[in-house]
Amino acid sequence: MNYNTIILTKDEGVATLTLNRPEVLNAWNGEMGTEALHALEEIRGDNEVRVLVITGAGRGFSSGADLSPGARTKKAGRTTLSTLPGVVTVAYTLHNLDRPTIAAVNGVAVGAGFGVALACDIRIASEQARFSQIFVKRAIVPDTGSTYFLTKLVGTAKACELMFTGDFVDAAEAERLGIVNKVVPHEELMNEAQALAKRIASGPPLTIELIKRAVYKGFLESDLARQVHFEMYLNQLAHTTEDYKEGVTSFLEKREPKFMGK
Repeated sequence: MNYNTIILTKDEGVATLTLNRPEVLNAWNGEMGTEALHALEEIRGDNEVRVLVITGAGRGFSSGADLSPGARTKKAGRTTLSTLPGVVTVAYTLHNLDRPTIAAVNGVAVGAGFGVALACDIRIASEQARFSQIFVKRAIVPDTGSTYFLTKLVGTAKACELMFTGDFVDAAEAERLGIVNKVVPHEELMNEAQALAKRIASGPPLTIELIKRAVYKGFLESDLARQVHFEMYLNQLAHTTEDYKEGVTSFLEKREPKFMGK
């Protein structure tokens, strides 16, 4: 598929999805939502891709939903996942993707753009990045799972403050709050994100998928006993893989493992 509003590249097990509407700070319209979902399905079906990095072209990561008249659509009837706006479904799909996801936040990330970054597993920010739950300033409720993800990351009180006010948070404050994992100089952002992605891609992909499942199951449940049993169950699955055998063998042979995703 030829893409007009995104760029999708693949290299050494890492797919990079670049939001490519820089003239509007990568605001999400219907076309970009459709193309991003198609790209995520392409990634899901490509066993060579082990990690996804998502970033924005130009000065911004994403300014959120495109609110210009030509970009807005209304759908009648009952709302279901299949009828949600494209960017909401993108965030949901990112969260449920079976590969690790890294948001390389190169500039402003507000509204739904912030939500897409929150839906990723890891966030690395340029020192120029800024974040805002700007929804309230448009008299709308935060979407893209923001009320879920942000509350889990920063706690109820801080999440309410950020959502009630729509205040901007700079990169340093976002790191302090735990919204981003790391802040780096702007010119080093993509190198840092790609280096981390390739480190993760060199690991055992099936095991990393199981780790991701375990992390987010624990994210949802507070019952430690259930979580411990779920970890044991996943490890039983991991022990059946060729990568597990390679991990043990390479340790005994004092060499770096070569994981094949089997």
